[in-house]
Amino acid sequence: MTESGVQLLARLEGRRCLKDIEPRLFPEDGGPDHGEVVELYGTEGTGKTELLYHLLCRCVLPKAAGGLEVDVVFVDTDYSLDMLRLVSILDNRLNRARSTSSPLAGSDDAVLRLCLSRLLVVHCSSSSQLLLTLHFLETSLSSRPGLALVLIDSISAFYWVDRAEAGASVPKQEERLCKCTELLGRLLRDYRITVFATCHAIRRSNSEPSTSSDSDRSYLCRPWQRLVTHRLLCSRQEAANFTVNAAGGSKEQRRRQVFTVHCTSYPSSRTKAYRNSSFYVTDAGVGFI
Repeated sequence: MTESGVQLLARLEGRRCLKDIEPRLFPEDGGPDHGEVVELYGTEGTGKTELLYHLLCRCVLPKAAGGLEVDVVFVDTDYSLDMLRLVSILDNRLNRARSTSSPLAGSDDAVLRLCLSRLLVVHCSSSSQLLLTLHFLETSLSSRPGLALVLIDSISAFYWVDRAEAGASVPKQEERLCKCTELLGRLLRDYRITVFATCHAIRRSNSEPSTSSDSDRSYLCRPWQRLVTHRLLCSRQEAANFTVNAAGGSKEQRRRQVFTVHCTSYPSSRTKAYRNSSFYVTDAGVGFI
C-alpha cells in the first residue's frame, strides 16, 4: 500500500529526538538534534568505542532504568563489536535500576532480551558494503519509526584500502566515501535520524613535519566534514586515584585510566559552542567525573 504524505509526516514526526542522549558530553542544550552527525575522533585506545556502548545502552534501556527506549543500528566496520561487553554493561545498569527500586516489568532475562531486540547489528568489510548497508537502512528506517540512532564504528575503517586501490587520484580515493556521505545526508534529511561515527586519528611518522594540531585535523573527504555538526575529540590522560566501595562496605583507593572529551558543536542553527568532560571505564561501563 502506498503511504500518503500525511502518513509519512506523522511517522517522521514521531521519531525520537536525541538532544538529551548524554548531556555531560555536549554544551548546555546543545546535544544532537534530528538529522545531525556526531564524530568521535581520536587515536586508538582513547575510549571512543566505550562511549558508543554507553550511548547505545542509554537508547535501548527501558525508561525505568534511565533509558530512552529507542531502536539503534550499529554498523560495525572494524569487526570489533564486543557483544559480551555490551550485555555486561546492560546487565549492570538493569541491576542498578532494580537496586534503587525502579519498577522494571518482567524478569531479568526478559528485560535484557527486550533491550537487545531494539538493536540491529550490521557488519561491513569494505566501503562498497558500507554503501549497500546505507541503502538497506532506508528500508529499516521507513518501517521502524522507533529507529532513531545509527552508530558507525568506524567511518574511517576503509580509508587506507580505498587510497591503495585508487592510486594517486584523490577524487577516486574519496569516491566511495563521498557516495556514502551523500546517501547518509539524504537519510538524515528524510528520516530525521541521529548519527554517531568514530574516526581514527592518523599516526604520522617521525620524519613528517607536523604541528600540535595535526593529529586533531580531519582528513576524510570534504562532504563528510560538512556533514558533521558535533565533534568529540577524545584523548587519554594519566591514570588517577579513585575512592571506590569495596567488599564489606569499606572504601579503598584504585587507579583508573581517565579519558577526556573536548566537544565542539557547530550546527547551522546555533553558534559554535564547546564543552570539556572526563570519564573512566569500569565493568559497568562509562562513569563521568
